Amino acid sequence: MQIAILLYDRFTALDAVGPYDTLAPLPGAETVFVAEQAGPVRNDRGSLTLVAERSLAEVTRPDIVVVPGAPPEAVEPHLAGGPLLDWLRAVDTMTTWTTSVCTGSLLLGAAGLLKGRRATSHWLALEELRAFGATPTAQRVVMDRKYVTAAGVSAGIDMGLTLAGEIAGDRHAEAVQLLLEYDPQPPYDAGSPRTAPAELVEHFRAKGIPQV
Repeated sequence: MQIAILLYDRFTALDAVGPYDTLAPLPGAETVFVAEQAGPVRNDRGSLTLVAERSLAEVTRPDIVVVPGAPPEAVEPHLAGGPLLDWLRAVDTMTTWTTSVCTGSLLLGAAGLLKGRRATSHWLALEELRAFGATPTAQRVVMDRKYVTAAGVSAGIDMGLTLAGEIAGDRHAEAVQLLLEYDPQPPYDAGSPRTAPAELVEHFRAKGIPQV
C-alpha cells in the first residue's frame, strides 16, 4: 500500500506530519513524500524543510493521497491549474482514498474531485469550497465515499486515525493513538470559532488565514 503525501512550496508542516505519523504504521504501508520535483521543500515559515523522495512523475499509482494545506498565498497559485492539479486528477483514478488537511481541500476542489461532495477545510476557508461545487461541512473530519477531508491543521491527526481505523480496524487505530499519546487536553478552549473569544474570531475573519 503506497501512501503519497504531496509537498509544495510553503506547505503547513503539521498538515503533512500529522497524517504521516498516524498512517505510516499501517500494515504493509510504504509512505513517500512527493513534490513536483524531488528534493527539499520548505514549509510556510521557511525554517523547516521536508524532503520529497520522488517527483510527481515517479508516483503514478498511490493507494492513498494526502494533500496538506498552506496559507492562501501558497495555495492560490495552484488553483487555476498546473502540475499539482494535473497529478491529483490522474492519480485519483487509481486511489483507494484521496484525502486532504486544512486548505488542501481547496486543491482537491480545484482539481474537480469534490463536486457534489461534502467536505471540510480550515474554518476561515470553509465557504470557499462552494466555488468548486462541494458542500461545506463544519466537522473535524468528513468522509464522503473515498474522499476524506480534515479541518484545520491539527485535524490531520484525527483524519489519519479515522482512516487508519477504516483500513486496519479500530484496535489498530487505538494502538496508534495510544503510542502517540494523542490525548488532547489544551490549556485554552479556543480551538474552534464556536468556543474561542468572539473578538478573536472576528479579528481573523477580517484578516484571513495567517501563519500561526
